[in-house]
Amino acid sequence: MIIPWYYTTNANSYLVVTGGGIDDVKIVKKAMVQPWHNVSYISISPFDFEITLQAMTIEKLQFSLPAVFTIGPNDESDDKKKEALKKYAKILTGKGNPSKSTNTGYNHVQDIVKGIIEGETRVIVSGMTMEEIFKERQVFKTKIVENIQEELNQFGLKIYNANVKELQDTPGSEYFQFLSRKAHEGASNQAKVDVANARMIGEIGEAEKKGKTRQEISKIDAATAVLETQRKSEKAQADAELTTTQTKLNMGIKLAQIQATRQAESKDAELQRDVETKRGEMELERRRATDLVHAKIERESAQQKADAKLYADTKGADGAYYKQKQEAEAAFFRKTKEAEAAFYARKKEAEGISEMAKAYGDMAAVLGGPQGLLQYMMLQDGTYEKLANANANAIHGLQPKISVWNNGAGGEGGGAQDPMAPMRNLYQSLPPLLETIREQTGITPPTWMANMGPPSPSRGESSREVVPRKGKMVNGDGRNGSA
Repeated sequence: MIIPWYYTTNANSYLVVTGGGIDDVKIVKKAMVQPWHNVSYISISPFDFEITLQAMTIEKLQFSLPAVFTIGPNDESDDKKKEALKKYAKILTGKGNPSKSTNTGYNHVQDIVKGIIEGETRVIVSGMTMEEIFKERQVFKTKIVENIQEELNQFGLKIYNANVKELQDTPGSEYFQFLSRKAHEGASNQAKVDVANARMIGEIGEAEKKGKTRQEISKIDAATAVLETQRKSEKAQADAELTTTQTKLNMGIKLAQIQATRQAESKDAELQRDVETKRGEMELERRRATDLVHAKIERESAQQKADAKLYADTKGADGAYYKQKQEAEAAFFRKTKEAEAAFYARKKEAEGISEMAKAYGDMAAVLGGPQGLLQYMMLQDGTYEKLANANANAIHGLQPKISVWNNGAGGEGGGAQDPMAPMRNLYQSLPPLLETIREQTGITPPTWMANMGPPSPSRGESSREVVPRKGKMVNGDGRNGSA
């Protein structure tokens, strides 16, 4: 008789059942296990991974990154997450290779997790600067957790907690030490500044309180003085009002007496004035009637003249406007036609130049290129003749002196046998040489060397050709000279 066994597990564990009737792996808390089934326990308690990673930032700064990760199987209630427990159970229990024990599988998982943590952390650190890692510590931690979790999903694991400790210097590096020293000095200097600011605020507040006290005292003293002055002023004003009232009463009595006298006189003058007024009004009405008639006549006459002048000015202005309008239209029409004619002339001139350029291009092709065309155009324009005339005019009037001499020794054929020929040639060439130097430079040789006689006419007046022949020298003027 086959008796099944009933298995249960603790709250932090699961049963992994495999065998007959189970396709893959069955993850349960309790189960009735048959003899042909295999049962193992897996714990879902998370475990810590403490690593110290040597990493390098994007600025090629090396540092040590100690961190602790709490990782465990992904235990969720829905069916989809059960697949994560199955993956974890297979890796942990060594399914597919029965020779591996549970401890071996657990160590293997630790090696995989450490490799994933180190790899993903180095990738993230290599893309960030040291300043970003410091200032955005939460972002840095979030990136590490997200990237590592993506890799751990394929093993059915979950990160429960990640604690990135303070960054440390690698051996031989003092980067964080210098940063700490800089922060300490900055905090110390800021504290000094804060103390100075607090002392300044206290002194300013004390001075303000003292000033306000003095101001309030001054206000009270001033208010007291004002009240005393007001009371004195009110008393003086009452005395003045009493004196004024008495004076007014006395003045009223005197004014009443004077007024009675003046009223009698005024009444008499008023009666006389009325009489004169009546007389003036009568004369005024008479003159007004006369002037009114004359004014009406003058106004009507002036109005007729103004109407006539307005009509004449209006018609003159209309005529001038019409004339100016016609002249402006005529000038506009003339300028328009002139511009059109100038445009047409320029257009035709441009077309002519274009056709001429095409003709010159064809002519250049016939004459063998631009050089041939240039020579042809220079011949057509007489450029060569003009250049020759210009060159001739440039040297016109110049009378250069040219001296050519020859000892003539080589022409007789006997100089080779005469031993005195070199000396004779030298003496034959010396006189014409000295003469040429004197004529062309004005330098006369000393008398001990040669007596040259009087100088020839001024330089530039004649040219001379000296050709010694057989001991004779022929001058440019046809005279013979002795060598």
